[in-house]
Amino acid sequence: MLSDLQIAQQAEILKVTEIAKKVGLSLDDLELYGNYKAKIHLDKLNSNKKDGKLILVTAINPTPAGEGKSTTTIGLADALNKLNFQTVVALREPSFGPVMGVKGGAAGGGYAQVIPMEDINLHFTGDIHAITTATNAIAAMIDNHIHQGNELGINPTRIIWHRCLDMNDRALRNVVVGLGGKTNGQPREDHFDITVASEVMAVLCLATSLEDFKQRIGRMVVAYTYDNKPVTVNDIKATGAVTLIMKDALMPNLVQTLEHTPALIHGGPFANIAHGCNSVIATKAALKMGDYVVTEAGFGADLGAEKFLNIKCRAADLHPSCVVIVATIRALKMHGGVAKADLSIENLEALLKGIENLDKHIENVKKFNLPYVVAINRFLSDTETEINALEKWAKDNNHPVALSEVFAKGSEGGIELAKKVVETISLKDGSKTYKPLYETNLSIEEKIAIICKEIYGADGVDFTTNAKNQIKEITSNGWKDLPICMAKTQYSLSDNPLLLGRPQGFKITIRDLKPSVGAGFIVALSGDILTMPGLPKVPAANNMNVINGKTVGLF
Repeated sequence: MLSDLQIAQQAEILKVTEIAKKVGLSLDDLELYGNYKAKIHLDKLNSNKKDGKLILVTAINPTPAGEGKSTTTIGLADALNKLNFQTVVALREPSFGPVMGVKGGAAGGGYAQVIPMEDINLHFTGDIHAITTATNAIAAMIDNHIHQGNELGINPTRIIWHRCLDMNDRALRNVVVGLGGKTNGQPREDHFDITVASEVMAVLCLATSLEDFKQRIGRMVVAYTYDNKPVTVNDIKATGAVTLIMKDALMPNLVQTLEHTPALIHGGPFANIAHGCNSVIATKAALKMGDYVVTEAGFGADLGAEKFLNIKCRAADLHPSCVVIVATIRALKMHGGVAKADLSIENLEALLKGIENLDKHIENVKKFNLPYVVAINRFLSDTETEINALEKWAKDNNHPVALSEVFAKGSEGGIELAKKVVETISLKDGSKTYKPLYETNLSIEEKIAIICKEIYGADGVDFTTNAKNQIKEITSNGWKDLPICMAKTQYSLSDNPLLLGRPQGFKITIRDLKPSVGAGFIVALSGDILTMPGLPKVPAANNMNVINGKTVGLF
């Protein structure tokens, strides 16, 4: 089979103006970025049309074996269109760091991709570059304020705003700035996050308009004074500049799938650090454009879906109709104890053991009172015996299930899944029954405990002394009623990435809390989660090149 890149390069691609016509947009509604990419002007997104039905695609805990969540999302949207339902897909933008590292991009795969694939996985329309610039502009203005006399009394040891770069670069995790004498600023310890972990990214993805974005940016907390009072972006007078830098980035991006389904790709916060969902602006715009909107949330249902349903839906008044839970035979066998090298060998015992991970994610979706469909994303190495065993388990336990072969067959391989999703929604439309897991007026400790016990299956939560002190400060500053955004490993339901399957008898340790007041949530960090990843020993970048004007080695 051809590589993802080869498939994308050989595909027929329509001009983006043709894609725009499918969703009722004209050339005047667009800001063109060449022939195949465009931004949609914000003032063209308001519509009195009835919202379509929102379908969320999530997955089991990811493994190196692969799950294919983005591929399934794209293939499902193509299949729904093939069944004559006007459908739009809404996705996150890929982060450049993982593209250069090992995870790869977020443009799907095989015959279920969004295109132009090369552009989407690299610089696209510059949104992430704008976020990098905005984040670093705030950092520069903080340090300049201190250098120019520090009128606000900012304590340099209590600056919580980090610089950022959209690259996996472990050497930037902990740095010292201001060296070289008095004219170069005050020396202090600083930190870099990957851009997609910046609060500016989270604000972009949760803002509902330019004015809402500006208000959220203004209230972001960047530091504390010597008497422990919070300092905001408004206080350092950076709100206007950041809004100016970000005004174009706020417009959602329009592209297409291999089968010319309209695709809105906008925003991309990490799901193991931030909330892991594409922008509210793009999602709401898509809902006015189609009968169905298929979107995804990062990693497994314990991370992206939990945050989608507890943070994004609550903030934006979204009501999903159905959830698709993606699982693969390979990943389930890995959760059942099989080494990656042996995953192509049939192993029913490991498969049935690994199913406990899928079972927990189904249980989690049910907690939000939503209907669901299990999508078995088929790999070439899957045997009929293994597929039959997983389908039998699902049917024996009354779980709606469908086989998905969109990677190899495109929309044709997603017809069974699309029909099952439509049938499931007709029996129970989740938009009428959805409810968040917790009320935001509970204490911070209570909200964290509910997530850890209900979603992860933990026995309890341990808070470090540092975390307890931060909870007191967050509460005293009047921010306790914000929802919780858990920063946790994606590989396990626990905070230990080595505990696969459905671990039992563990506790979650919360070591740090950070108020993201502009985004509208409190980040709770557990385990060894890092906000700046590193490159692997053999990064994907090693194989990338341009030969005779043609991209090679990009997946």
